[in-house]
Amino acid sequence: MRNKYTYVWVSLVVLVFGIIFIPKIIERIKTGTIIQHDRINLAGNDESPGFIYLNNEKRKVPNFSFLNQDSLLISQKDYEGKVYIVEFFFTTCPSICPVMNSNLVEIQEELRDFDDFGVASFTINPEYDTPRVLKEYAEKYGINDMDWHLMTGDRQEIYDLANNGFNIFAAENSEVPGGFEHSGLFALVDKNGYLRSRADDFGNPIIYYRGTISESQGENDEGEKQEISILKEDIKKLLSE
Repeated sequence: MRNKYTYVWVSLVVLVFGIIFIPKIIERIKTGTIIQHDRINLAGNDESPGFIYLNNEKRKVPNFSFLNQDSLLISQKDYEGKVYIVEFFFTTCPSICPVMNSNLVEIQEELRDFDDFGVASFTINPEYDTPRVLKEYAEKYGINDMDWHLMTGDRQEIYDLANNGFNIFAAENSEVPGGFEHSGLFALVDKNGYLRSRADDFGNPIIYYRGTISESQGENDEGEKQEISILKEDIKKLLSE
């Protein structure tokens, strides 16, 4: 008899759940908000990269203010009205940074005619990477776009910007070549300061673009494919918005 009553009770709970919650779930599916409250998701279309949401809010570039290679104070306000790429690097990096910045110089040249395109490069070794050092680095790599700023400043502020503001990993590590490690990812920002991204083949946002593989290389030894081509495509889409 107990099993019978238990079965009836469970059935009643399931019925009540269905009456209360299933209509809400269906409504969230219809409106495309089924995962906005649960994790990062993408809202966009085939014509333009989508916005990145976290806790139902569009992710925006945090405030920052640092000196660039010309010893000028640069903040997020200097990028208003521009589509730009964000990277974290350091000038003495012996591994991925040269590839990353060579890729960015290639993008710089392809988008040379666009006044509303820029790059924000933040050093994760600010003690060594002074404005003078950054200036020499820019000359070495052919970084000459007026809206490409290589920035240095307070160490903790830069690391907070990387790890908390953008969630792009950066850390000091004496056991790795160069003494610092970072992810080698590029963030894409629209003219209003919002982070934008395309979705992968499964409909999930890629969030950031892989900057450590060149177009000519195609893919690395781990089978990861280059994303410079799709980054270029998405920049041009945002420039036309």
